[in-house]
Amino acid sequence: MKHPLIIQGGMGIAVSNWVLARAVSKAGELGVMSGTSLNSVIVRRLQDGDPGGHMRRALAHFPDQSVSEEILKNYFLADGRKPGTPYKRSPLFAIKSSAALMRLTVASNFIEVWLAKEGHDGLVGVNLLEKIQLPNLSSLYGAMLAGVDYVLMGAGIPREIPGALDKLALHQEASLKLYVEGAQPEDEFKTFFNPQEFFKLDFSKPLKRPDFLAIVSSATLALSLAKKSTGKVNGFIIEHWTAGGHNAPPRGPMKLSELGEPIYSERDEVDFTKFAEMGLPFWLAGSSATPDKLNEALSLGATGIQAGTAFAFSDESGIAANLKQDVLNEIVAGKIPTVFTDPLASPSGFPFKVVQKENTLSQEANYLARPRKCDLGYLRTGYRQEDGKMGLRCAAEPIEAFLKKGGKLEETVGRKCLCNGLFSAIGMAQDQESGYQEMEIMTAGDEISNLARYIPAGQKNYSALHVISFLKSKLQTKMTDSKKMSSSGSSTFKPQAPL
Repeated sequence: MKHPLIIQGGMGIAVSNWVLARAVSKAGELGVMSGTSLNSVIVRRLQDGDPGGHMRRALAHFPDQSVSEEILKNYFLADGRKPGTPYKRSPLFAIKSSAALMRLTVASNFIEVWLAKEGHDGLVGVNLLEKIQLPNLSSLYGAMLAGVDYVLMGAGIPREIPGALDKLALHQEASLKLYVEGAQPEDEFKTFFNPQEFFKLDFSKPLKRPDFLAIVSSATLALSLAKKSTGKVNGFIIEHWTAGGHNAPPRGPMKLSELGEPIYSERDEVDFTKFAEMGLPFWLAGSSATPDKLNEALSLGATGIQAGTAFAFSDESGIAANLKQDVLNEIVAGKIPTVFTDPLASPSGFPFKVVQKENTLSQEANYLARPRKCDLGYLRTGYRQEDGKMGLRCAAEPIEAFLKKGGKLEETVGRKCLCNGLFSAIGMAQDQESGYQEMEIMTAGDEISNLARYIPAGQKNYSALHVISFLKSKLQTKMTDSKKMSSSGSSTFKPQAPL
């Protein structure tokens, strides 16, 4: 399998959806869909009436039709939800989740990958977060059932994922060690997934084992993963702290600027020669979406680049159309949205980039006005209970509940419900039973200041193909045929000059 030159970043929740991944894949590059929270994404699409019938079309190809029937019976509403009616929620994950949730999660990832791969032979990847551990095994198996080509994972140290891929390819039980705060040396907390417990399939035929790309911010971590992972690591995506979403924290003690953002230094820059010496493919990410940066990456020995924010605001992405156009209108008018690297927003503890916009959860008044509630639970962390078992808590849940679980009051300050906020940003805001409608929160990298260069003159929006065409517009002539611009991405597009 020839590796792609450009990787479209895997942005959740459902910003990197199947539509975007399919467009990039058909253009000859690696389209990546986000696997984060897909079980909830799918049930909300079904409750919105499944416009276009895409979810049902993919479910009709799921290899265990009894599971498809179960999901449609539980969640599909032919006429969609009535306005103001809360979405029916997917069950919450636990160290041992319900069989129904396991089946739903597998099917949800199958749906997204199957749709992204439908009707062409391009490459498709799935992106997951190591930090969100409990859904990962069932998510990976569902993506593999649909023939996913790559698995990308960051936000932690995904040492056990390569070995899990090996086992899941053989339909065998896989396990992951869980990070649990307060765990004792004698404790061993694990989650397990055995496909044969949940499905009626032909388990005699192995699945394709996808290539595994670890998302890292240092050569030290990459070298450790290459040597100590439970299976083969096939390459690395080196993510700079200017990238959107969750960032690796700065090395050393956390220090904040006058604006309250983490201060990064030369210690956080990457020695690319060490990656080249490892002999594994690597891609550069974080403010790398220019023709010159692509050529620079190649000169450093990289296979190519990963671009996220550039694709996040393209026509095909999952961001709600009105929010996306508001951002692009501002940019065309010469007003660049502010992106704040918030050290507190994410309950995960990782710095998280937030687009500062009125009438969203990024504004302090709106954050304070939101009734604290944790009803999706993806960013809950494990903690050791007094009885020695694992519990789950979220720093953005109701403060009293968090304190009863042993959390500290200072850990709750500034924590935002990213789960609900990101769902609102893709047009799936929950109407809570209290009458409160969840507000949006958007994330983007520093590249947001340069989106004008992808917009054709006289227009106010752009497609994924515009991004690919722009990135390849100055490709070095010495590139091999396998890395030359595909015919589907070689338009005569002339990007508008940055404003």
